[in-house]
Amino acid sequence: MERLSGMDATFLYLETPAGHMHVAMVGIYDISTMVDGYSFEKFRTHIESRLQAVPPFRRRLVEVPFQFHHPVWIEDPDFDLDNHVRRITAPAPGGRRELGQVAAEIASVPLDRSRPLWEAWVIEGLKQDRVGFVVKVHHAAIDGASGAEIMTALYDLSPDAEPIEAVDTPPDRVPNEFELLSYATFSKLRRARDVVPLISRTIRSVTHLVSNIIDPAMKHGGVPLSAPRTPFNQSIGPHRSVAFARISLPETKAVKTALDVKINDVVLEVCSGTLRRYLLEHDALPDEPLLAVCPVSVRVEEEMGTQGNMVSAMFASLATNVDSAEERLEIIRQSTEGAKEDHNAIGARTLTDWAEWAAPRTFGLAARLYSSMHLANQHRPIHNLVISNVPGPPFPLYLAGAELVAAYPMGPIMDGAGLNITVLSYRDHIDIGFLADADLVPDIWEVAAQVAPAFEELKQVAGLNDPTITKAAAPVTQTSQAPSVESN
Repeated sequence: MERLSGMDATFLYLETPAGHMHVAMVGIYDISTMVDGYSFEKFRTHIESRLQAVPPFRRRLVEVPFQFHHPVWIEDPDFDLDNHVRRITAPAPGGRRELGQVAAEIASVPLDRSRPLWEAWVIEGLKQDRVGFVVKVHHAAIDGASGAEIMTALYDLSPDAEPIEAVDTPPDRVPNEFELLSYATFSKLRRARDVVPLISRTIRSVTHLVSNIIDPAMKHGGVPLSAPRTPFNQSIGPHRSVAFARISLPETKAVKTALDVKINDVVLEVCSGTLRRYLLEHDALPDEPLLAVCPVSVRVEEEMGTQGNMVSAMFASLATNVDSAEERLEIIRQSTEGAKEDHNAIGARTLTDWAEWAAPRTFGLAARLYSSMHLANQHRPIHNLVISNVPGPPFPLYLAGAELVAAYPMGPIMDGAGLNITVLSYRDHIDIGFLADADLVPDIWEVAAQVAPAFEELKQVAGLNDPTITKAAAPVTQTSQAPSVESN
C-alpha cells in the first residue's frame, strides 16, 4: 500500500466528465521486422511479460473513507489483462488521419477507476505493413519523465530480443476502512510537521520573486490570467480530436546552433508559428501574444526510476502577435529565460509541496462545479495551452519485434484551454502530437499542417534553407486523401 502524493492526487481531483486527466502515446510500428510475422497475441504476451517492470500497470486506487486523505495504490488482487489490452481496426484506407480518428475516440473515454489506470489498444488495418498502438495512462500515475522510463521497460533494443517470462506479482489485500483511516491519520500527522517550514520557505520565495519583478534588470516569464481568448479557450466537452506532425531533429539542432538558442526555444517558436498561421487563416489571431504553460520536471537524480508526478510549470510568451519568426524566437528566448528565473525564485518544489495540502472533497467539488457551470467562459484565460517537450531515445525501439517508427504523445486538455501540444524526440526526428476538444478545434489537421511551413520559415532565418521555398501551407480539407502513416 502506497499513498498517492499530493501532485498525483491533484490530477484525480481535477478530472471531470469533460476533462479527462490521462496522457497517451500513439505509436506506429513496422510489423515486417517481427520474427515469424505479426499477431495480436504476440503484442499481448509481450506486454504481459513486462508487467512486473511497470508498477502503474499493476496498481489500482483505493479511496480513503470520507475522502479523509489522498487515495492509496495497491497491487490489484483482481487484475485481468484482458481489461487493459484490446484490439481495434482503423477505417479504410488506414492512413494517419484514420489512425488519429481512432486515437481521438480512445482519448475521449475516461479510464475506469476500479481497475489499474491504463489501457493499450492495438490498431490494425493501417497502410504499408503498419500497426498502431495507443497506450493511455492516467496522469495520476505518471508524468513525462516517468512515462519515458516506461518506454524503456516495455521496449527492446532489437527485434529478436530474448522473450522475458512473465512473473506473477503477489497482489495486495484490500485494506479495510479502519486500516485506511489509521494510515491516513499517521500520514496527516507526519505532514503536519512540515507545514511551518513550508510556510516560511514560501514566504521567502514570494519575497524573492517580488523583488525580482520590481527589478527592471531581471527577465520575467509570462503572467497567469494575461492570456487572450482564442477559439480554443472555452469550456470543453468530452470529445477529442487528434492530429500528428513531425520535424527533423538534426535540422532542429542545426537551427539551435545557428541562432544560439535552446532546443526548447526552437520547439516553442515552431508551435508559435504554427498557431499564428492557423489563427490567421481563421481570422482569429489576437493582438496580444498567446501564453503557454510548459511543464518542468523537478525529479532529481536519485529519484530517477520512480513513478508518479514530480513536475512544476513555467509560463512563457509565444509572441504570436509578431510577424517575424526571428523576432518571435528572440522574445520566446527571453521569456523562457525569465520564466526559469521566476521558477527558481519560487522554488522547484513549492508547487509539489503545496499540492500535498489539496483537500480531496473540496478540490474535486470545485473542479466539477467550475466545469459544469462553464466558468472558463466567464473570465480571461489563465493560459492558452500546454506545450510539453519530452526527450526520448535516439535509438530504435521494438515492441514484440515490431520496430517503432513514430511516437506521437498526447497530453490532457482542461477547461479554458482546449488544445494541447506534446512533443517527443525519437531517433532522428521530433514527433508532435496535437490533442484538442473536438468541438473547439474540429479541424485539428489544419493546425498540424502549419508545422512544416512554420519550421521552414525558421530554417530560413537560420540560413539553412533555400529562401525561394514558399512559406504558405497547402490548404487542408477533410475530403483530401489521407497520407501514408509513415509520411512526414
